[in-house]
Amino acid sequence: MRVRVDVDADVPSLPWEDVHGPARAVVYGLLGSQDAELARSLHDGGWKGQPLKPLGLTSPQFKGAPRRNGVYTTSRQGSLWFGSPVPKIAGTLIAALASSSEIVWGSARLGIRGFAVDAGMPVTDGPVELETATPVIVKHESRYVLPGDAHYVERLQHNLTHKADVLGLPAPTGLQVLDAGPRRRFTVRGAPRIGAQVRVAMDADARFVDGLRSWGLGLDTVQGFGWVR
Repeated sequence: MRVRVDVDADVPSLPWEDVHGPARAVVYGLLGSQDAELARSLHDGGWKGQPLKPLGLTSPQFKGAPRRNGVYTTSRQGSLWFGSPVPKIAGTLIAALASSSEIVWGSARLGIRGFAVDAGMPVTDGPVELETATPVIVKHESRYVLPGDAHYVERLQHNLTHKADVLGLPAPTGLQVLDAGPRRRFTVRGAPRIGAQVRVAMDADARFVDGLRSWGLGLDTVQGFGWVR
């Protein structure tokens, strides 16, 4: 399940370190406001004995933001997406958002104008294409790799297989990268995150596709990376 939160910002721009940097604290703060034990167990140990956290979100996205070179500008027409393929986690997030009037995102306060639960789209088993709204983070031997690099598809497939295992669903097959955006670099808690938005194709179980749309592709989904449009 996934939810879009409509927001407006009280500042004209975000520092680059605040684009993805606050995401982890925000999502755990929301969960903790409703269920402190759930937030703590996810943070410390992952889900059902696996280190992965079945959580996803975006960085703040702003329509109509004025373009300025080297500046992440904001507008009154902003949005964030949150989601989880686990009903308990998703329900806790929705309850937290319903009781909030703003989201403190780093140095900005994002006033909540409303939110809507995404009921999902009809999907059948078989070939599917997915496109991300935020960069996908993939690593090979502690190095970031980008679409077109050796090991990229292999490591992204490994990530998808691991997520399918956590959800108890068949792993996808036939993964292909159809298109990719430019290399993007962000700083998160003083360390770099390097990735690119992608459009991929795969053969997958419809339930797994629905789960990915609430979780994301690649690593660091709790930092706002890899969210599926």
